[in-house]
Amino acid sequence: MTTPFEISNAHVERMIELVPTFATSIGDLRGADRWGDYGVAGIEAILDLARDTRAQLAGHVDHPDRDQRTAARVLIESLDRRIESIEAGDHLEDLGHLASSFRGLRTTFDVMDQASQEGWDAIAGRLERIPEAFRQYAQRLDIGRAAGRVVARRQAESVASQARSLEGEDSAYRRLADTANLSGFGSSRLDDAVETAARGAGEFADFLERIYLPDSRDRDAVGRETYERKAGQFLGMAVDARDAYDWGWGEFSRLVDAMTRVADRIRPGASFDAMTEQLEADRGLRATSPEAFCEVIAARLEDAVARLDGSHFDVDLRIRPITVNIAPPGGALGAYYMRPSEDFSRPGSVWYSVGDQTEFPLYHQISTAYHEGFPGHHLQIATAMANADRLSRAHRLTVWYPGYGEGWAMYTERLMGELGFLERPEFEFGMLAKQLYRATRVLVDIGLHLELAVPDTAPLGPGRPWSYDLAVDYMRRFGFRTDAQSHAEVLRYLGWPGQAISYKIGEREILSIRSETERRLGPAFDLKRFHTEMIGNGAMGLAMLGTEIAERL
Repeated sequence: MTTPFEISNAHVERMIELVPTFATSIGDLRGADRWGDYGVAGIEAILDLARDTRAQLAGHVDHPDRDQRTAARVLIESLDRRIESIEAGDHLEDLGHLASSFRGLRTTFDVMDQASQEGWDAIAGRLERIPEAFRQYAQRLDIGRAAGRVVARRQAESVASQARSLEGEDSAYRRLADTANLSGFGSSRLDDAVETAARGAGEFADFLERIYLPDSRDRDAVGRETYERKAGQFLGMAVDARDAYDWGWGEFSRLVDAMTRVADRIRPGASFDAMTEQLEADRGLRATSPEAFCEVIAARLEDAVARLDGSHFDVDLRIRPITVNIAPPGGALGAYYMRPSEDFSRPGSVWYSVGDQTEFPLYHQISTAYHEGFPGHHLQIATAMANADRLSRAHRLTVWYPGYGEGWAMYTERLMGELGFLERPEFEFGMLAKQLYRATRVLVDIGLHLELAVPDTAPLGPGRPWSYDLAVDYMRRFGFRTDAQSHAEVLRYLGWPGQAISYKIGEREILSIRSETERRLGPAFDLKRFHTEMIGNGAMGLAMLGTEIAERL
């Protein structure tokens, strides 16, 4: 009889055929010069595959083997959420400042082979074909537009601007030709392909500006029903948005108080705001170039792996390497992680999209390094990928929940404080600042999408309804973002409803699971074993995660 692992492998193989960029993300070279179908037909093929795979797995949810049973249950839950999203027509509104199909049309090249002639031939082929991918994508969005399924104007304007950037002289596509020339792989074919890709991006920008934008909606909010559905997909659990909003304000206040106490330790009598200003200006806690910044972060991650391997985590030798990089220009600002290839020949990588920023205050970047790298996303994702004997291929490569993923990464920021890695109070203040930043996201994201009011007791805009400008002010003051970053943050939340809360809500649920496990096991509780189970069983919805941990510990 076919097993869940065999069904899973067949599912991945079919995904590789349908979505060549997925193959690229896992280090599979098949279809490296192609895009797949970015139109409605491509989405329908993915839907058919999801339904077929789910039907095959349905008889295995009570499989006698634990690993096979988990493989079936995890993939079914993930497929159900994918099916729900497509049936709801989310693919017809697949356009956003940060998260949409558009992003992949730029970032895919970041993880393609740039060290061989074959790799550059594949890059040239993909660049040559990108206008067709843009056209199929535009046709899909236009079907949505005709049916009244359009995104808010701010989102369309942002993507149009990013597409114009890809068309321009500082295009990430044109940077590819520069890289090839410097490494001796330049060619006239690649030069022509870059021009073709830039024109394709310009044509997509034309479509957005001339056809899509006039019909885009003024209202940014998606409303409570849509918000809770999408948040549930990110978290893998039911979400009460109003309850989360109220909890967020309590967490916000707790963190402001904690930061004030730490500030007083650094400089007695200093206010929260004064300490933030001091640390932002401190030349002794600053990297003075992007290159220096990458060196600092890489050294921190290397030290963390060396000190924690064996004592708090068991780190597979294949996943120890991790690179720190500055992302190509033109993308949304922020930090992100990209997983290693399936065979680990390409290491996991942390990327910083910094815009025109040239100097970097470090007080709040240390905990972010642990969040994105080790023991955050890198340890979490790469460990699951290394557990091929216990986790199905589809589980390792296709299942992801921000509630689990970002929740773990947030949890590790606190954990590194517990373990003594935030050795200066400035770094502790920075970790709390990052926590406050993510708590502020809960307030802004829910407040904007549910069109709520700010409480009368709030420190900024008391009693006022949430607005774009007020949200930017909150991100600037309590998210510790620059002006450009604050606008980028709010655009992100408005275009990706429900994702921003997954950080703090996910952390809350993981802390709750840990607390309940400690209570249940008492003196037998072992933190290292808890962490092994938390990340060793792969990504899953938070509701399922709690059940799994209770069964395994």
